[in-house]
Amino acid sequence: MLSWLAYKNEAKARGALALECYMLISLPTQEGALVKQHLADHLAYQAKQEAEGKLMFAGPLSDLSGEYMEGAGMIIYRTQTLDEARKIADQDPMHLHGARTYSLRRWLINEGSMQLDLKLSAQSVKLGLD
Repeated sequence: MLSWLAYKNEAKARGALALECYMLISLPTQEGALVKQHLADHLAYQAKQEAEGKLMFAGPLSDLSGEYMEGAGMIIYRTQTLDEARKIADQDPMHLHGARTYSLRRWLINEGSMQLDLKLSAQSVKLGLD
């Protein structure tokens, strides 16, 4: 099995972006009452992580059919280490109070694209996803 660092170095050598991030999948531990109880604190915590530049993306996931909300969520952290990402996840009110559990993995972004529509005079920014 190839080590993570060896793979990352190979990706860089072939010209890939090799941007290391940390992907978290969060699952509710029980029915929604405990999740709803900690939702406001969780969202405030996420906003703080975003303001500090540690939160790249976050949001809910559908069930496997794509038709229903089952309470799973995904968070992408941009931190220096896996341990730092784990500390942030552990302090999230959802995880701290047992409303959700999580799994955390390194994620290497190698390919893809994103467009940004920036209008200075209108003071607007849109992510070009259409």
